[in-house]
Amino acid sequence: MHIESRSVPTQRTAVVKATLRREELSGWCPAALDRVATYLSRHEVAPCGFPFVRYHVRPEHRFEVEAGFPVATRIVGDGNVQPSTLPGGNVVVAWHIGPYDGLGEAHEALDEWLKDEGAVRSGDAWEVYHDPPTRDPHFWRTEVIQPFVLTAARSGLQQSSRQ
Repeated sequence: MHIESRSVPTQRTAVVKATLRREELSGWCPAALDRVATYLSRHEVAPCGFPFVRYHVRPEHRFEVEAGFPVATRIVGDGNVQPSTLPGGNVVVAWHIGPYDGLGEAHEALDEWLKDEGAVRSGDAWEVYHDPPTRDPHFWRTEVIQPFVLTAARSGLQQSSRQ
């Protein structure tokens, strides 16, 4: 699995949000992305990137989920589709090739990278889907993106090695 770190700018997005249980996610996400795509088309706003889903873990095995597209300009929203953002800063990215049910391996690889690098999560991860689900699932390409910060001990090591 290919893992890389990079710095990304804050990205405006158009999303649909919901609070769901794990078993509800697979049916909800495609419909949510369709609603956002319809809104953007109706308002003549072109997405400026691939669709994504961001998961915020909540108590009782629930997730607050945002599904949508990056956009270049702020949208107003319509009560269903809302403006949001993806955070900027340092992120670590794992590329997953294959069906979505294997994405857990990418999340685990990111956790291992964070541990090895002396870093911690600085927000919730998101997944970016580079291929339409009509393609053979064995070739689906998905980026799993995790914001992070270096721990104080690790930051100090990097600063002292620069001197």
